[in-house]
Amino acid sequence: MDTPRAHSTTAPLAAREVGRLRGANAGPTLICVGGIHGNEPAGTIASRRVLDRLEGSSHAIRGELVAFAGNLASLRLRRRFQAKDLNRLWTPARVRELRARPDRSADDPEDLEQHELLEVIEAAILRARGPVYFMDLHTTSAAGIPFVLFGDTLPQRAFARAFPLPIVLGLEEQVDGVMSEYFTHHGCITLTIEGGQHDDPASIDNLEAAIWVALETSRMIASDGFARERERSHALLHSRRGHLPRVLEVIERHAITPADEFVMTPGFANLERVRRGQLLARDRRGEIRARSDGMVILPLYQGLGDDGFFWGREVSEARLVASELLRRARLDRALPLLPGVRRDPTHRDRLIVDTRIARAYPLDVFHAFGYRRIRQCGAELTVGRQPG
Repeated sequence: MDTPRAHSTTAPLAAREVGRLRGANAGPTLICVGGIHGNEPAGTIASRRVLDRLEGSSHAIRGELVAFAGNLASLRLRRRFQAKDLNRLWTPARVRELRARPDRSADDPEDLEQHELLEVIEAAILRARGPVYFMDLHTTSAAGIPFVLFGDTLPQRAFARAFPLPIVLGLEEQVDGVMSEYFTHHGCITLTIEGGQHDDPASIDNLEAAIWVALETSRMIASDGFARERERSHALLHSRRGHLPRVLEVIERHAITPADEFVMTPGFANLERVRRGQLLARDRRGEIRARSDGMVILPLYQGLGDDGFFWGREVSEARLVASELLRRARLDRALPLLPGVRRDPTHRDRLIVDTRIARAYPLDVFHAFGYRRIRQCGAELTVGRQPG
């Protein structure tokens, strides 16, 4: 039986694989990746804690739990990245190009990290003896509440609902090339946990609790196994949520470049209600104020990054239920019958919307069916969703 020793929480980060425990019986695989950004080590530490607690208990889990360090070299440097953001490189075209390179000598640090990380994750998927769950463990530059985000498929909604934390829909779809989306397209049930502020020890506790909830939800732990850890984890995460809404959705991304000279107004948490007219940030063009009441999500308080903040709003339970019923009935098949809407012939999960004809359709129509990847191209929108 293949059961490498789990690292202790104080051991130096010496290898890509943080630890692995393979149960005696077949079952799901849970892959945890921490530190895809090198200034976010909390996920690797949380994974070590869980593996240490489970060590020697291969009889107590089904399937396999395996944890990896994402950007290993940048974790050692405590830098977000060296050449480019490792969590923006996972488009199918980019991965194909990376695989096809005959010579690795010209690779920059993130190319090398991605190539190795891809190999070890794919090896874990090939070893799987059941469904594969994938967790990307992050922290944020702003203080605040841990939350869950994922590509909006029904299986991933069901997995995410088990976590007693705020859920943010549509955030993953705002950014191209994130790792979790890539593995969703390869058959995994994926989600991302934002555990709290980078340097807050509580962020490690939050991510550790999230891993225990994932082990329970995926039925890798027997109903009578590790009850104390499971109960403590649910209670901890429930207490973190406070008075925040259960479900939010992102409706806008404020993208930035270094030339913008963007500076976020100090004091925002990673999820925070704001009022119309409230000052959010400044850049070289002047003040950036909220155009309506809503939620500011992931405000940028670090030197590297191209997301100034995201703008969101609360989603009611009624809207969630209606969306799930519509999708289970597969009524999205009627969307291309609407004037100005056609199916993209190259991608079955993408629509092309001519805004000159279909300007009357609110984006909520497409959001209801999981089409949250909105990209403008001249007079047309491409409206995509993840498979599943």
